[in-house]
Amino acid sequence: LIVILIFATTSCRNSNDDLQFIDQKVQIFIDSAGQDMLNAKLPNSYTSISMNDVFGETDNAPISVSLKKTSDTVSYIEYLAGAKRMALDNNHYQSKIALSLRKTKGNATQTTLDTLVLNYTMSPDLFQISSATYNGTTVFTKNSGTENIIKIFK
Repeated sequence: LIVILIFATTSCRNSNDDLQFIDQKVQIFIDSAGQDMLNAKLPNSYTSISMNDVFGETDNAPISVSLKKTSDTVSYIEYLAGAKRMALDNNHYQSKIALSLRKTKGNATQTTLDTLVLNYTMSPDLFQISSATYNGTTVFTKNSGTENIIKIFK
């Protein structure tokens, strides 16, 4: 009976040592000359945004786009997950996302194609975004204890 109680106590123990914290939520802001380019109500802003997983199983591997607003009503894309991560080595991973940003000028629709690369690091207790590049330019480097905010200036 004592052996069963000891076994039950140790097997039901909830240890926080086995938990891995995941920090991969990203806020992406796009600004042009002080204008919120993600606010479709503003002239010359993008009216349609789509994201596609470059490493996806097929060429057409859409990623869910969630547009949100800050308390100051500035629009941003909230990226939680969805793109496949490729292993670079045991502790480093990468996602590549193609963005299609559309806006209308007069009767014509203009499409801008951009690339966002998210780099991740992993340890036994933490999986997090470590850096990001946008069209080949570094736009984010992780600082401990800060939110993952990417600001794009066009």
